[in-house]
Amino acid sequence: MGLADAELLVQELTARSSTLAGARLLSIDGPAGAGKSTLAREVAGRLTTEHTSVQVLSLDEMYEGWAGLNPDLSRRVVDQVLAPLAAGHSARWQVYDWAAKAFGEWREMTTPDVLVLEGCGAGARAHSPYTTLLVWLETTPDQAVARMAARDGPEVVGHLAGWRRSEELHFAANGTRERADVVIFT
Repeated sequence: MGLADAELLVQELTARSSTLAGARLLSIDGPAGAGKSTLAREVAGRLTTEHTSVQVLSLDEMYEGWAGLNPDLSRRVVDQVLAPLAAGHSARWQVYDWAAKAFGEWREMTTPDVLVLEGCGAGARAHSPYTTLLVWLETTPDQAVARMAARDGPEVVGHLAGWRRSEELHFAANGTRERADVVIFT
């Protein structure tokens, strides 16, 4: 994954019609540690101009802790973010405080030209009516663990077995990889 991937995604995304009240939704999904956040930042950097507003929403803000990759997540994403933006309203979602282990502050966003939704679960089937382009990233399990430990600290490794089971169930139920418009190996 690199700048070439980001540039190709920008071209593919901008060639498609808007799906979110005049905006485009780029959903970047895949297992933990695959590079979704990095790719989201690269794409956003390439898309942002004085005439194009881009917002990146990481699902890390919306998971209800380590058990948060579940159907409630998709409902909150649709109800609090996607449906309001599609109706021309502001999105308003509650951010999960990982340290306090509870939902805390509320954030708000007006409709950008491009919304980049990134994280495990970004490509949920419930998001399909709003999605302009669905990207699936994957990597080797060893690379994923190394990336997560480097980013979040070694204590995260203890949560990975349970998280991976949640991912497997979620991705199978949603057919995420199979529905992806683009698959990238990182």
